[in-house]
Amino acid sequence: MFSCLSVGYAQDTKHKILKKVPVEYPQILKDKGIQGTVRLKVFIKPDGSVKGVELLGGNPILAECAEKSVRQWKFSPLNSDSNVEIVVHFDPAAEPGI
Repeated sequence: MFSCLSVGYAQDTKHKILKKVPVEYPQILKDKGIQGTVRLKVFIKPDGSVKGVELLGGNPILAECAEKSVRQWKFSPLNSDSNVEIVVHFDPAAEPGI
């Protein structure tokens, strides 16, 4: 269920992901060929937990799947609130394990 998508983010030294919950790609969406890229802005509290998520672009149904996962992520602690952009690619034609 998790093998046909990829997740990327603006990697830098201050936004290290400590806990990454995989994004679920529902089988029904894959079977219907619903695909696309979702861009999220993730707001991070000083303790590294996710404060909020804003949809920057993409299919709302896929965005809901991505947001549900990303809200559970944990980042390395910082001294202040921060944010990072996360990009999730949903592709039903991708080979398993990629």
